[in-house]
Amino acid sequence: MLTRIKLTMAAILLVIATGGGLWLYLQLKESRIEVAEDRRIDITPQQIQSIKAIGQWEFLSIANEEMVDTVRKGFFSNDELVRIYYGTMRLGIDLHQAKPGWIRMQGDTLCLTLPPVTLLDHDFIDETRTQSFYESGKWSGADRDALYRKAYRRMLRTGLTPANISSAKAHAEAHFRKMLQAMGFPLVSIRFEQTAP
Repeated sequence: MLTRIKLTMAAILLVIATGGGLWLYLQLKESRIEVAEDRRIDITPQQIQSIKAIGQWEFLSIANEEMVDTVRKGFFSNDELVRIYYGTMRLGIDLHQAKPGWIRMQGDTLCLTLPPVTLLDHDFIDETRTQSFYESGKWSGADRDALYRKAYRRMLRTGLTPANISSAKAHAEAHFRKMLQAMGFPLVSIRFEQTAP
């Protein structure tokens, strides 16, 4: 009789185990676990700050030389002053002028809106290299300042040409694209803010 009870208990346990296993199988069959890979890379605030901290980036350097003269008419003779000015204009961008949201992710593309290409240093004439080419008569400091301003305007006109600005933009775009792709952003879109009129 004891064996019969044991056999009955074993049969009941076998039925419960089989039923539980079948129920568990049906539950697992209906619910699936899937693993999906998210390949999107987001730029972090630390990365944005480290790029912005670079500050001014020079992308084109223009060496310039201007010969400027002035003549003062006199009754018996004319006074003349001829000077040669040397300067190096540096075109680039100043990341401290970047507006909020200048760098952001849009889908899988990193989008940059860079400040406009500008003259990074307005004191580009090297006064230590300025030479008097010809000088006759007496000239005041104000006369020399006027000649300096004339040379400055000429250098601006010859240096800040659309072709030079376009060249600086192309260099900036290439450098930023290369840097960001090295940081792990394969898709990069770059545009520049418009220069204020």
